[in-house]
Amino acid sequence: MAKSPQVPSDGTASVDAFMAALQHPLKADIEVVRRTILGASPAITEEIKWNAPGFRTIESFATVNLRSADQVQLIFHLGAKVRPGLKPMKIADPAGLMKWLGKDRAMVTLGAGKTLKAHGPALQAIVRGWITFL
Repeated sequence: MAKSPQVPSDGTASVDAFMAALQHPLKADIEVVRRTILGASPAITEEIKWNAPGFRTIESFATVNLRSADQVQLIFHLGAKVRPGLKPMKIADPAGLMKWLGKDRAMVTLGAGKTLKAHGPALQAIVRGWITFL
């Protein structure tokens, strides 16, 4: 399993420090994902959540899953608690990257290398759709 440093959550500076210390075989790919997600909307900022790089607007919505060593995965969420009365979310998923884990949670598997880079536009579409529910 990859080693990840302990860094407090205080935005891009914390994520930069976290990534500088991170020992992970997909570190370069995770950096590509960071840029891709931040490029999806100017409202998106970074944080450290669950000891991994995460993303937020008015609240947290996605966290990198560092457990996978062969493909980059993201967990999309709407916070820690299920929202009462939440209807099923409809998110554009042009490349079929999403696996729904519940009404308000999904895992997005992006692959690595060229595959990951090819999924950039689809990831941005997912992010733009997801943040409309925040």
